[in-house]
Amino acid sequence: MNDTHRMQPCPYCAYNLDNADNDYRTYPCPYLYDHYVPFIDEMEDSSRLMVDDLIVLKDYGPQPFVVNINEATKQNNNYRTGLWTGNNLQVTLMSIKVGDDIGLEVHPSVDQFIRIEDGKGIVKMGKSKDKLDFQANVSDDFAIMIPAGTWHNVINTGNKPLKVYSIYAPPQHPRGVVNVTKPAE
Repeated sequence: MNDTHRMQPCPYCAYNLDNADNDYRTYPCPYLYDHYVPFIDEMEDSSRLMVDDLIVLKDYGPQPFVVNINEATKQNNNYRTGLWTGNNLQVTLMSIKVGDDIGLEVHPSVDQFIRIEDGKGIVKMGKSKDKLDFQANVSDDFAIMIPAGTWHNVINTGNKPLKVYSIYAPPQHPRGVVNVTKPAE
């Protein structure tokens, strides 16, 4: 159990355990492991996510979280901003400058999903860094699935920053990561 927050019994399980007839008894509990959930006053209130009509970009994990990912991604101007980090999954936002790239990399034990929200580029993948035999043009709304152990790079070929979000399973970067610019290789 998370000992950094006050917890209350899970309302889904409470409904399933009582003897009264109700419409909730047949729904399975979405909290598979820890059958306690944060008190409402500790959960993120959507009004606290906004400042001057902008989404506050920070790592909200591992608490439950909902966001307009398209708007958050387009708003991000950092090379990388961690948006949510849990025990088994991480979401980061990225902004790749014109003519720049993510950088040729491989994650030996991490699967990765990248979605292009704005801009265009080329994705290259392969079994080794010297043999990137898969290549595709990508633009708005394209999704890229990268299996663990696959070398890959995404290059911005457009005339504006390439805005993407990336999902790593398990997490790849430290919780709360913010890289204003691309780290030196």
